[in-house]
Amino acid sequence: MASGGDHFPPQRQERQPGKEHVMDPTPQFTSPDYTPSNKLRGRVALVTGGDSGIGRAVCHCFALEGATVAFTFVKAQEDKDAQDTLQMIKKAKTSDAKEPMAIAADLGFDENCRRVVDQVVNAYGRIDILVNNAAEQYKSSSVEEIDEERLLRVFRTNIFSYFFTVRHALKHMKEGSSIINTTSVNAYKGNSRLIEYTATKGAVVAYTRALALQLVKRGIRVNGVAPGPIWTPLIPASFNEEECAKFGTQVPMGRAGQPIEVAPSYVFLACNHCSSYMTGQVLHPNGGTIVNA
Repeated sequence: MASGGDHFPPQRQERQPGKEHVMDPTPQFTSPDYTPSNKLRGRVALVTGGDSGIGRAVCHCFALEGATVAFTFVKAQEDKDAQDTLQMIKKAKTSDAKEPMAIAADLGFDENCRRVVDQVVNAYGRIDILVNNAAEQYKSSSVEEIDEERLLRVFRTNIFSYFFTVRHALKHMKEGSSIINTTSVNAYKGNSRLIEYTATKGAVVAYTRALALQLVKRGIRVNGVAPGPIWTPLIPASFNEEECAKFGTQVPMGRAGQPIEVAPSYVFLACNHCSSYMTGQVLHPNGGTIVNA
């Protein structure tokens, strides 16, 4: 991509969570330069919000690395993206991995998270890697615009679901398992237009650190990834056409990142022989923005 000016054709989606298959260009979930090496062979992974964007790229990389993959999506809104991702994972999976699974769920509620975990465990017997990635965001010019309903909705998706899913998954995770939470560069630098989203992502950082300390004696590592501006369905579903066209130009690299540029961070954190001495930490694939990690 170029280092300045318009990066993407102007576009806008009127409803979240956003659809990947109508984006122009389609986000890059894979790369011919990515060479798998069985880093996750024999592992079972659950990725929330795995149908598109960063979640899709993570699911695909996990499958290439030998994992059995299940992911969640929003019913009716993300059906096509979910089916596309499921087919991609089936093609990518190794011969000894089990068939992947797509599960429709609203993860903002405890019972739904329990149901998802039970479905994965009933199919695969356990969970070795949990990626909490589901998120939504809404732009506002003032905190006065954010009513109770919207605040609760964003917090349910972006942080409540992280608590609920972990709460139920831990019963089926053993020593050597890994939890990876998606936060954001906004948690570190702030974002005046995405105030409640930014608040949830700050909560994810604190949650990651606290949970890591709680689970370290059980041999379960907890880490996070804080992406910068990444070209995903959240972007056209959140911003206007002009903002989409210039999305990512503010970072030192002068462009938005692609999901495949983020996904290897999750592979690294999920792989015990790559990151066995890391817990309570956050990786920052953000285009060069310097943060106090």
